[in-house]
Amino acid sequence: MTAPLHPLRIAAAPISWGVCEVPGWGHVLDAHTVLAEMAALGITATEFGPPDYLPADPLVLRAQLGEHGLTAIGGFLALPLHRESDAALTFARETATRYARAGAEVLILAAATGLDGYDERPALTDTEWDTLVDTAAAIAAIAAEVGLRTTLHPHVGTHVESEAEVERFLADSDLPLCLDTGHLLIGGTDPVGLARRYADRIGHIHLKDVRLDLADQVRDGALEYSEAVRQGIYAPLGAGDIDIDTLVREVYRAGYTGWYVIEQDTALRPGDTARTPTRDAERSLRHLAAIGSALAAARI
Repeated sequence: MTAPLHPLRIAAAPISWGVCEVPGWGHVLDAHTVLAEMAALGITATEFGPPDYLPADPLVLRAQLGEHGLTAIGGFLALPLHRESDAALTFARETATRYARAGAEVLILAAATGLDGYDERPALTDTEWDTLVDTAAAIAAIAAEVGLRTTLHPHVGTHVESEAEVERFLADSDLPLCLDTGHLLIGGTDPVGLARRYADRIGHIHLKDVRLDLADQVRDGALEYSEAVRQGIYAPLGAGDIDIDTLVREVYRAGYTGWYVIEQDTALRPGDTARTPTRDAERSLRHLAAIGSALAAARI
């Protein structure tokens, strides 16, 4: 299949520098340092990171990003979609409005459990699952009112994690997915296979490479997700066990023109600097740029 020739739209996310919404996750670098490191790599777009990491005022936020030559593409919003729908909708409306005023284009929604972190995951009833699907659809409609696209992010420790849950959500909802290579693999879904089967349902992409030995331990319950991150479950693109090259080629050939976000979750220790995460992000950026150059040269 021949797709229109276009460059890969490459972006970054603060989580690659250890900035996470989970309490006690690790040392959090200041926003100026993280944004400056992105800019130094030649990255020109970023996701927001966790709530309250960047300024809440959209005009101030735009100005801060602009100082580093960055534009906003959107952000991750984890809400308990299976209960307290009114509260979730209210928070989503406030968030979507703020994102849109900051110049973003996508809301990346996750079906949070309501617990802190991603290490526990209670089972849902069928009624709770139906509520989850309905609430996600309502949030997508709210986001559309202010010009944002909404994608559902399968994520470890949420209620859309396993392959069966991903397939069930795709069957029950018409929302596109955020294809996160790492979280899908840990949950038991082959991300390359998913991209082939559901090319028309991919609305956003988070690229991680993964050490399969650690992913297997997380999936089997032998290792908590947060500890696996500390042990380096996410490798620079091309250095792990996911066929990133094939995945990018598959979605590109299918006509995907959205963002490829380099998002390698990491957790820093007190006193850690940006040196290691920046080095890893640079390796990933080089690998992804090489894929893009090969696609352009092949004119596919």
